Amino acid sequence: MEEEDEQNPQQRSYWSRWSKHDFFPEPTFQNLSSYKDALSHTPSRLKDRLLHRSSDSFELLQLPKQSENRMKRCLTWWDLVWLGFGSVVGSGIFVITGQATRDAGPSIVLSYAISGFSALLSVLCYTEFAVEIPVAGGSFSYLRIELGDFVAFIAAGNILLEALVGSAGLGRSWSSYFASMIRTDDTDFLRIRVKSLPNGFNLLDPIAVVVLLVANSIAMSGTRRTSVLNWIASIASAFIIVFIIIVGFVRGNTANLTPFFPFGAEGCFKAAAVVFWSYTGFDMVANMAEEAKKPSRDIPVGLIGSMSLITLVYCLMALVLSMMQKYTEIDEDAAYSVAFEAIGMDWAKYLVSICALKGMTTSLLVGSMGQARYTTQIARAHMIPPWFALVHPKTGTPIYATVMVTLVSAFVALFTSLDVLSSVFSFSTLCIFMFVAIALLVRRYYVKDVTPRNDLVKFLICLFVIIGSSIGVTVLWNADKWGWIWYVVFGVIWLLGTLWMAFLPKHRVPKVWGVPLVPWFPALSIGINVFLIGSLGYVAFLRFFICTAVMVAYYLLVGVHATYDVAHQIEQESKTEEGNESAS
Repeated sequence: MEEEDEQNPQQRSYWSRWSKHDFFPEPTFQNLSSYKDALSHTPSRLKDRLLHRSSDSFELLQLPKQSENRMKRCLTWWDLVWLGFGSVVGSGIFVITGQATRDAGPSIVLSYAISGFSALLSVLCYTEFAVEIPVAGGSFSYLRIELGDFVAFIAAGNILLEALVGSAGLGRSWSSYFASMIRTDDTDFLRIRVKSLPNGFNLLDPIAVVVLLVANSIAMSGTRRTSVLNWIASIASAFIIVFIIIVGFVRGNTANLTPFFPFGAEGCFKAAAVVFWSYTGFDMVANMAEEAKKPSRDIPVGLIGSMSLITLVYCLMALVLSMMQKYTEIDEDAAYSVAFEAIGMDWAKYLVSICALKGMTTSLLVGSMGQARYTTQIARAHMIPPWFALVHPKTGTPIYATVMVTLVSAFVALFTSLDVLSSVFSFSTLCIFMFVAIALLVRRYYVKDVTPRNDLVKFLICLFVIIGSSIGVTVLWNADKWGWIWYVVFGVIWLLGTLWMAFLPKHRVPKVWGVPLVPWFPALSIGINVFLIGSLGYVAFLRFFICTAVMVAYYLLVGVHATYDVAHQIEQESKTEEGNESAS
């Protein structure tokens, strides 16, 4: 009976998939003997996977079959614009702006513009990939095609880490902000303190768990329903933001904008590195590409349109905050609420709180959708059990993947404090953005069996120069020892490396929509993301490398064997089909 179910999986109920074959269908895991044999061939299998690159057609046509049911194409550019708005405009603008303004003064406006430009560079890279490869995997699929299976797995591990940590962090933020509306002197009073647990893990947060469960349950109910709920809530939030901006211009004082650069250019750039986190979340929209009605039109408008709108909103909000209060008087933790009190509008602080809570809620909602689709594509590739790739026939959503992300993130949110979560999240996000920019350059300049070896060598040298010079500038900035001459030296090296690449022949042209000014924009994106990674502390690096080491161990024990089996099984089936066609 079990064999019959395995041969006809679509005849089985969605909720009855609990056999070993559903989780580990690959030949390697059939029994202990086959697994031991596979482990003995780990070096050769690892070499095979390191050299393997997927293809557009495989990601688009073959992998979605693993889900048995297709996701529903129900999203338009309008949905994607507001999904972008809802995923990005959360608590960041209300919390981070106050802290960053103390470092930059009124030039915080330029800090947001610089960070917005950096985020837009990443958006452009994501958009080109999403238009040509509209699948649920987002950056995982892009990296698998251009940088190979192993790099994609490391990215996939960080994608899942980002998903879990990001959701947990938002849940904890929601809880803190809600508590601050009730008691401004203690944002932890709704949490349960457990003295026997270590600091950073000893404040249990049941409110965060409830919020995560509710948001993810809505995301599981259907993509279209969730999207409509998101854009209605986001439009309501937009009206509150417009109110804040208008009041700020009317009641603000331009004299507060002087001096504009109280801490010089250094303060402005330091603040730009801080406020960049207010822009993260847009990559979740790229994961919805498989559900866009017209990907070639909807994705560019949705991604680029939402990021342009968000950058404008952030700059205006930063400007009015600087006008309402002198930068030395701005409150670091509740900047806008205190600013409204300073101009005699105490009641307006409740609007700010409602807007911030709404923003965090929609960020959770869109994040849940995007994270589940990441997980689905990773499971389709068998890097984690393919059970998580199954799409429910009625809702058209990956319920198993959503449940997995929900339960783990809720567990993390229950125990882990925000400061512990944020450092891991930042590193993972920036690494993925950097990898996608590198992958875009590889896509344009290297096509297997087409690009001459000489051109490939030149391209790799240029790429090495771009990354190396970016690291050099980052080291200089953090060492704070050498003069500006060294910045000029590394800047010229970066410029020459990018210029040399610009003169190399491109071996692939975008079919529908492409990033302008290649290689300049992707190279600049690499440089900015490396710089921002360098701004993180030692602890963030340590946690990142520990997590990556765990991922590599899992890959050597499970992932490499599962993906090897699937790749060679599909290759054998293709040869069989070709043989049958030749015989007929």
